[in-house]
Amino acid sequence: MILWRLSTMSVSVSVWLASASTGAVAGDRELGEYLSAECVTCHQISGRETGAVPRITGWPDDRFVAVMNAYKHKRRDNPIMQTIAGRLAPDEIAALAAYFGAVSSPSVGK
Repeated sequence: MILWRLSTMSVSVSVWLASASTGAVAGDRELGEYLSAECVTCHQISGRETGAVPRITGWPDDRFVAVMNAYKHKRRDNPIMQTIAGRLAPDEIAALAAYFGAVSSPSVGK
C-alpha cells in the first residue's frame, strides 16, 4: 500500500514538473473575460486596430503569452503595457490568452 502511494505521488510530481517546465498553462476563458475589461479600454473587442493600438483577438495562446511576458519583463518597450502586464500573474495572462484567442476577428484590418 505504501509503495503504491509513493509510486502514485511520484507520477503526480513528474507530471506537475513537466507542465511547469514547459510553462504550459491552460487559460480559464471565464476569468479572461472578467479580466479583459481593462484591455478593451484601448484594444477593440471587435478586432479592429485603432491607431497604434493593435488588435489582440484571435491570436494563438502561446503568442499572446509570449508578448505579454515580454512586456512584463520589460523586453518590449511600452510603459503602459509594461505596467499592465507587470501586475498580471501567469494564470491571469493565460486566461486572457484563452479569452482573446477565442474571440473571432474580422478579416479587415489584420
